[in-house]
Amino acid sequence: MARSRLLVLVLPVVLALTSFAFVPTASAYAPPALRQQTNLDAGWRFLRANATGAETPAFNDGSWTATSVPHTWNASDGQDGGANYYRGVGWYRKHFTPPTSLSGKRLWLQFDGVNTVADVWVNGVKLGQHRGGFAAFRYDATEALKLGQDNVVAVKVDNASYPDIAPITADFTFFGGIYRDVSLVAVDKLGVRMGDYGGPGVYLRQRALSTASASVEVTTKAWNNYTTSKRVKLRTVVADRTGAVAAETTSAVRTVTAATGFDTVQTVTIPAPHLWQGKADPYLYRASVEVVDADSGAVTDVVTQPLGLRSSTVDPNTGFRLNGKQLPLHGVNAHQDRLNQGWATTPAQQRQDFDLMDEMGVNALRTAHYQQSEQVYDLADERGYVVWSEIPLVDRITDSAAFRANAQQQLYELMRQNFNHPSIVFFGIGNEQKLSDTATNGLLDTLSGQVAAEDSGRHSVYASHLGDLDPLSGHTELAAYNKYFGWYSLPATGPGAWADQLHAKDPARKIAISEYGAGGSVNQHEENPAPPVTTSRWHPEEYETLVHENSWAQIKTRQYLWGSFVWNMFDFAVDSRSEGDTLGRNDKGLVTYDRATRKDAFYLYKANWTDTPFVHLNSSRWTQRTAANTTVRAYGTTDAVSLTVNGVQVGAPKTSADHIYTWPITLKAGANVVTVSGTRGGQTYTDTATWTLTS
Repeated sequence: MARSRLLVLVLPVVLALTSFAFVPTASAYAPPALRQQTNLDAGWRFLRANATGAETPAFNDGSWTATSVPHTWNASDGQDGGANYYRGVGWYRKHFTPPTSLSGKRLWLQFDGVNTVADVWVNGVKLGQHRGGFAAFRYDATEALKLGQDNVVAVKVDNASYPDIAPITADFTFFGGIYRDVSLVAVDKLGVRMGDYGGPGVYLRQRALSTASASVEVTTKAWNNYTTSKRVKLRTVVADRTGAVAAETTSAVRTVTAATGFDTVQTVTIPAPHLWQGKADPYLYRASVEVVDADSGAVTDVVTQPLGLRSSTVDPNTGFRLNGKQLPLHGVNAHQDRLNQGWATTPAQQRQDFDLMDEMGVNALRTAHYQQSEQVYDLADERGYVVWSEIPLVDRITDSAAFRANAQQQLYELMRQNFNHPSIVFFGIGNEQKLSDTATNGLLDTLSGQVAAEDSGRHSVYASHLGDLDPLSGHTELAAYNKYFGWYSLPATGPGAWADQLHAKDPARKIAISEYGAGGSVNQHEENPAPPVTTSRWHPEEYETLVHENSWAQIKTRQYLWGSFVWNMFDFAVDSRSEGDTLGRNDKGLVTYDRATRKDAFYLYKANWTDTPFVHLNSSRWTQRTAANTTVRAYGTTDAVSLTVNGVQVGAPKTSADHIYTWPITLKAGANVVTVSGTRGGQTYTDTATWTLTS
C-alpha cells in the first residue's frame, strides 16, 4: 500500500515485529518524565535589519533591543494599512548556559514557529535553514553546544516573499519573527526520533472500532544514537482519562546496530472503548510509548500522545457523520493574530478564543490558512471541535520543482506534527488558487495523493472560489467553496439556490461552504442598509447581520452540505486593505480584533447553535439616532421575548422559530430606553440600551 511505501522512503530501516499484547486489569499509569525541556523564550536581543557577522559568538549585539519570544517585528506596521509593513531580515541572538547534567544526551533546539525563513547557528556552527512560516522545526545541536559554558544561539529570520515558499501572496499580513516558543529538548541516545518533519515520532492509526473493542496500530520511529549495538524493546501503554491502564503491549526484543534508525509497529486493543464524541463528550485516552534498554531494563525515553477513538464519514446527501451519527458542522474560520501583537500570542489568549467560540456554539474550526500552534489543536481535542487544518497554498504557485517540494514539505510537517489529534478530521491542501492551469492542478493532485498515502484517517479537502466544477475542486475527497453572497461580486440572494444547483449537477460531489460572510463595523450603523461598496470605508454592522441571517437560514436546511464555516470568527490584520472603519483590517469577524466586542451577528449564531438562555438587543451601540421610525431587532433563546420602550411594553411577547424578533417603533425626541426581555426556567433575561433621538 502507499502507506508502506512512504514509511520506507522516510526511514533508513524498517523492522517488522511481533508484539505480545494483553488487556491488563485497571491500574494507574504515569509515564516517566525522562525528557528535559528547557524554555528559551527569555533573554533575546533583536535587530530589525541585516547584520554581517551576527552569527559569530563574538559579535557585539549590545546596541540591539532586548526582547523575549514569542515576538514579531510587525506588531504595529503589519496592522495599520498602507501595504508597507517591513518584509525583510531580522536577527535574534541569545546567550545561555546549558547544565553539565545534560551530558550524554542528544540536544535538540526546537522552534515552534518562525516566519518565514530561519537560519540557525549555535556558537557559529550553522545547524540549518527552515523554509516555511507555520510549522515547528528542530535541529540537533548536540555537537555545537558546550555544556556548563556560555553558548550563543543566533537566528536570522526573513519574512520577504520567496518564489519557492508558500504562500507567495495572501489576503493577510505575514508577520515576521520568532513568534512562537523556543526550547532545548534533551533526549536519551536510545529514543524516539526527533527529526521526522518535527513530528512526535509516535503515530496512532485506528484500524477497527466497535462497541466491544478498538484496535489501534502504533508506529514508533526510533533511533539508536549510541556507538554500540543495543537490545531494545518497546512498551506501549494506553491510559484512560483517570490514568487507569486500558491496554498495553510490549514488542519482542531486537538488536539495533549503532547509529541506526528503526520502526516498530505494534497493535493495542482497547476493550469497551469510550469514544471521542466531539463537543458532546470529547473523551481522550493517552498513549505512551516507552523505549526500553532490554539488557538493563531501563526506560530510556517515553513519548505520550493524545488518543481519541472516533470515526468520521461524509455522504453527498446527508453530510458529515461522527461515529455514525449525523453532526451538522457549525464552523468558523480563524486566523492566529491579535491587535498590537500579530502572531505573537499567548496560551491564555488562545484559550480566550476558544471560550468565545464555545459561547457562540461553534463545533468546527478551520485554522485558516495555515498550521497553527500545538496548543490550538490541544484545545480543540479537549473541547471537542472538529478541525480542518491546511497548508498555506494560497492564491498562486510557482511552476518550479523548488516550490512543489516546499508545498510537500509543509504538508508533511502539518500531517506529522498533528497526526494524533482526534480533533483534526480534514487536511486541506490549498485555498483559492487564481489559475486552473496544468501546473496548479498537477500540484493539487500530488498533494491530495500525499494525504491519502499518509494513511492518517483524515479526509482531504480544497477550498475553491473559481467555477464550481473546475478541475481545481476535483482532486480531493471533499469539495468546498468560498461563497460571499451579498459581498464582493455575488448577489445578496444567499447560497441556497447555488448549492441546490451544484448538488443537482453533481449529486456525488461532497460539498461544503468553506467561507461566507460580510464586513461589519461596530462603529457604523444604518437602517435597512443596501449592499455597501466592499472596498469603501462604510461597512455598517446591520448589513453584516442581515447577510448572516439570510445565509444561515438557507444553510441550515440543506443537510447535504457537510459543513459551513463563517468567515471570520475574529477581525484580523491585512495591511493592504483600506476599507471599513480601520485601515489594515479585515472586519468580517463576528468578534472585534481585540476580542472586546461581540458583534450582533455573533448572537444570531449563539441563538441558533446553543441552548444558553439569553436575549440580545441589536444595534445597541447605535446610541445617537436621527430618524424617529426604526425597527428594533433582537435575538434570544427564551420562551418568548418582550420589548419595552421607556417602560411601556410594545405589543404582546413574541415567539420565533428562528430566534429573530422584530418590532417597528417610533422614538420620541431625546433619550429612549429600549429593553428586550424574556423568561426561561423561572429566570428573566434582559438587554437594554438608550437611543437618543436628535433632530
